[in-house]
Amino acid sequence: MRRGRFTGYWLMLPAALWLGVFFVIPFYSLLATSLYDPEGSVLTGYDVTYHVANFWDAISEHWDELFRSLWYAGAATLICAALGYLLAYAIAFKAGRWRNFLLVLVIAPFFTSFLVRTLSWKLILADDGFVVDTLQTLHLMGEDGRLLATPVAVIAGLVYNFLPFMVLPLYASLEKIDGRLVEAASDLYASPTRGFLKVTLPLSMPGLVAGTLLTFIPAAGDYINAQLLGSTNQRMVGNVIQDLFTDTGDYAAAGALSVTLMAIIVGLVVIYIRKAGTEELL
Repeated sequence: MRRGRFTGYWLMLPAALWLGVFFVIPFYSLLATSLYDPEGSVLTGYDVTYHVANFWDAISEHWDELFRSLWYAGAATLICAALGYLLAYAIAFKAGRWRNFLLVLVIAPFFTSFLVRTLSWKLILADDGFVVDTLQTLHLMGEDGRLLATPVAVIAGLVYNFLPFMVLPLYASLEKIDGRLVEAASDLYASPTRGFLKVTLPLSMPGLVAGTLLTFIPAAGDYINAQLLGSTNQRMVGNVIQDLFTDTGDYAAAGALSVTLMAIIVGLVVIYIRKAGTEELL
């Protein structure tokens, strides 16, 4: 019995070591970087002087990119939620024997790299591509109109790349719903719409919340889509952090901006989960 009491802790040990090595230690290093002396450089070195003003300087200088990242990620998440719910609902309740095949199609994009998928969208949305030509032919876009280097292109890339992260949790929740509950709602004279709102949607909320988090969090920190599909006017905070770390060597500002983004995302996630009524996910 005494040996069995510690079995759970031993099973948790590999995961705890993994989090310690690959999350806690890097986060501590990043936090220390955000408190570097801003007067330092790659050549002269940096000292941890607990310069808290780095955070204010980073926010005030790059507020536009921070807001743009949250705006693009939020828009992409809402679109993914709408498209993903329809797709997950169709697979869970209407696909029948094609269910497994459709699930494979959902995860098929993961068989290629993130970079290749984004470059493909650059070709699709090119000025001489068929999408722009079709929109111009239908007079939905002017002769000089374009999709690349616009917010539409960046958000479209985010939606495409992160849509599977929304579909899979939603499908997992919808697939577990007992169909007899929906039938009971119908027997109690509930219309299909009311039955969906009162039965299906509440029971699928854990999947919707999980899918929203899995989509919004990486989308807010993404920089590939803005780099390849946007221009300098669509730069996200990830692009700024990359440039500060790799090009200008301003580690203090890059660390402060990274910690700030992380804190904002954590705050939004906590508020969202509590408002959604799924505190047990925390």
